[in-house]
Amino acid sequence: MEAKKKWDLLALASIPLVMTLGNSMLIPVLPEIEKELNITSFQVSMIITVYSIVAILLIPIAGYLSDRFGRKKVIIPSLFIAGIGGLISGWAAWQADNAFMIILVGRFLQGVGSSGAAPVVLPLVGDMFNNEEEVSSGLGLIETSNTIGKVISPILGAFLATIIWFLPFWLIPVFSLLSIILVMFLVKVPKKEQEKQPFKEFLKNIKQIFHNEGRWLMAIFFIGGIIMFVLFGILFYLSTILEEKYGIKGIMKGLVLAVPLLALSISSYIAGKRIKQNKVVMKWCTFISMVILGGSVFLITFTENVYFLLGSLFIAGIGIGAALPSLDALITEGIEKEARGTITSIYSSMRFVGVALGPPIYAILMRSSHEMVFFTSAGVSVLAAIAAFFAIKPEKEKDGGEKGNKDKKPSSKFKPALD
Repeated sequence: MEAKKKWDLLALASIPLVMTLGNSMLIPVLPEIEKELNITSFQVSMIITVYSIVAILLIPIAGYLSDRFGRKKVIIPSLFIAGIGGLISGWAAWQADNAFMIILVGRFLQGVGSSGAAPVVLPLVGDMFNNEEEVSSGLGLIETSNTIGKVISPILGAFLATIIWFLPFWLIPVFSLLSIILVMFLVKVPKKEQEKQPFKEFLKNIKQIFHNEGRWLMAIFFIGGIIMFVLFGILFYLSTILEEKYGIKGIMKGLVLAVPLLALSISSYIAGKRIKQNKVVMKWCTFISMVILGGSVFLITFTENVYFLLGSLFIAGIGIGAALPSLDALITEGIEKEARGTITSIYSSMRFVGVALGPPIYAILMRSSHEMVFFTSAGVSVLAAIAAFFAIKPEKEKDGGEKGNKDKKPSSKFKPALD
């Protein structure tokens, strides 16, 4: 990889880091916000929910706009909007009388900005490199940055709140400005511009892609959603029992929560380096990773020992980390540039759905039993493994089914198994 492209990737890696910090950094601070604003636990949960719901709804639109007008033309304004949202929330928490509603307005704008920034990074990495091995390596770095954000955000949020409770809000515009500067001056988009399609033709092309490639695309959407569902659900569970059962609070709790996320980060980086451009390896890496995830969380059902729990979750983090770059590479390298932003954005939306559903569903499961939490985690992980095994079949991309269609332009560079 060229040294200049490494600086491009460094700048792009700041985007998911900023977006992750902007959301996850607030999680350990929510009880303090609830007390300071004198609001209910449901109201304080809306600070996270509003952000996530807006992102889920707008991510596909941002993907289309990036395909139509260019990646940087969407990313930079989106980072600016996210920063403005952070300023509004920070000012409201500091000075406003009706602070809660104004904070929600700021969080709404942050969700808008997030939807147009982080998801567009994946197709831009695909645009920047012609060598698929470099694409896979670059995506691994992006996933690692995303995960590093998850690792440090609860620790950083808890630390900042010990100084001033609303300080995490103010850090969001600072991070956004830094990312804007990096993207503006370091990221060089490919000079060759793709042909801009009329909207009706674009919709027809998307429909054709799902008709031809729907099975493996839906499998990747499903697996990505399951991974985030299990990850954030288990983190919610772990955060709760560490405080209620083991008396671990504050920054120490953040450090413990970082253990599985650190494993995820390291595994994600290594996997991105190793999978190269081999789609068969990506498929089996995803399958084996889901088996590892399912097996590790299943073992937790037999004991509530905290050390065994953390050890098993460390292994689970390895499984999740190895799967994510493979999924990113399959979907980024498997779709032509004309629709890449839209398809990868739908994938990002499905991951956000997992993030949004994990904590509330796991809260319900926790009322039942410890075993129910991890039986459910294991069960959905097995479903993800089955989807990877049966629906992702790049090894048959040159089957005879494509013969006789030489004059037909394919909608995808990745061919699923023939029925």
